[in-house]
Amino acid sequence: MADDPVPKHLRDFIARYIDSVAQLEALLLLRGNPAERWGIEPVAQRLYIPPEEALEILQHLSRHGLLSADNGVFQYSCTEPELRQTVDELADTYRRQLIPITQLIHAKPRRIRAFADAFKFTKDT
Repeated sequence: MADDPVPKHLRDFIARYIDSVAQLEALLLLRGNPAERWGIEPVAQRLYIPPEEALEILQHLSRHGLLSADNGVFQYSCTEPELRQTVDELADTYRRQLIPITQLIHAKPRRIRAFADAFKFTKDT
């Protein structure tokens, strides 16, 4: 769609990496100062969410290579240049197109995503 306020590559990024507005907000929070290291509690306080939810969000973003994690401390570390550029574009577009982006996120089929995630294997399993 030519008049779409959210470019296709940003829609694809959201579809692949972002399951909630809180995840997007956490990513952009840590991206705001890439050198800063964040604990779970400060992220939870800034996003007005419980620490358990903050931990899940930070771990999700870390698993996808958007953050680094070290003993419960997280830092923005999007090392792939193309991915970093996409996150930068998403941050800029989110400032200008908050409603279309949040609608995209809310429109995602969460039950299907949760079902698929149940079959992912980690190193621990």
